[in-house]
Amino acid sequence: MGLIYWWARIASIMPEIVNFFTQTPILRDGMKLLGGLARQREMPVFAPQTFTQWFRRRGRRNLGQPRVLLWPDTFNNHFFPEVGRAAVTVLEAAGFQVEVPAKSLCCGRPLYDFGMLGAAKRLLREVLDSLRPEIEAGVPIIGLEPSCVAVFRDEMTNLFPDDEDAKRLRDSMFLISEFFETMLDGYEPPQLKCKAIVHGHCHQKAIMGMENEKSIFSKLGLDYEILDSGCCGMAGSFGFEAGHYQVSMNVGELVLLPSVRRASKKTLIIADGFSCREQIRQATDREALHTAQVLQLAVEQSTAARTQVDAKSESPQSETLSLDFAPYPEKIFTQERERERVRAYRQAAFRLGAAAAMALLLWATKRKRGRL
Repeated sequence: MGLIYWWARIASIMPEIVNFFTQTPILRDGMKLLGGLARQREMPVFAPQTFTQWFRRRGRRNLGQPRVLLWPDTFNNHFFPEVGRAAVTVLEAAGFQVEVPAKSLCCGRPLYDFGMLGAAKRLLREVLDSLRPEIEAGVPIIGLEPSCVAVFRDEMTNLFPDDEDAKRLRDSMFLISEFFETMLDGYEPPQLKCKAIVHGHCHQKAIMGMENEKSIFSKLGLDYEILDSGCCGMAGSFGFEAGHYQVSMNVGELVLLPSVRRASKKTLIIADGFSCREQIRQATDREALHTAQVLQLAVEQSTAARTQVDAKSESPQSETLSLDFAPYPEKIFTQERERERVRAYRQAAFRLGAAAAMALLLWATKRKRGRL
């Protein structure tokens, strides 16, 4: 698990093949055994297209507008790219030109758990070297995974105490909620009138705090509750590991998981941490949304509402959008994710079938020639 950055990059070459081994019964049990994972845990599915692949094919927009750099962490990049896409939608709607790093980078967080501080430090040095132009230009950098943002805001300057670029990067790094609240005067997102329960990531609560989330959710018009839930229990790779499963579940069952199960089916479940969302996904019938996805919901629903009003040649009565969500509002995202996976599996099956047919044809041709 500590080497997930490199494993994920390899998996992104042929994610459907990797998923075949990690998701197929019997085969997945062997993979868990080899990886030291608890048999009760599900292995996350690699996305058919990473966020950075999607972004580079799509291209930059809002050219000439103020620049922001979106940090594509390993987990959202390779497993849940829809979170990155949501952030792009929201930032562009706010008038920014979104960019991503030119090369693949990692903050090194997963290495810490396994004592590989030297490797983590080398990755951070690579980050500082690669992002030096953006750091020196003062371009805001927005992270989506709280544990990654915490590295840049805390551990990095401890590892490089005399490095001025490390200090500048620390001061330029924001969660998306922090960016909108501290860097934009008077930011007012579209209203999204619904209930929500919020779980704060441990690193976020310890380093960045939750005040900006409170402000953003209030501006959205959410009737929200921030759970006094402590740790979700997954704690990065801890809850995935064999021998830690029951402890992980016991922690989750203290507050978080019962609260999610009690929530109305129309209530938004919000959690920014990848491991927190995985704990919720694997232990309940709900999936948590990232703050970026909640903001995307507000932006897109508001745009849809204005389009409908314009089509009727009427003026909107209010900027407030009250949504009557169907049960499980996260399905807006999960159903699209499943459609993408099905399309990718079909394409992979077609390619494999074509390759097998070609190999069979070549074999038959060679055999026939051998008989002549």
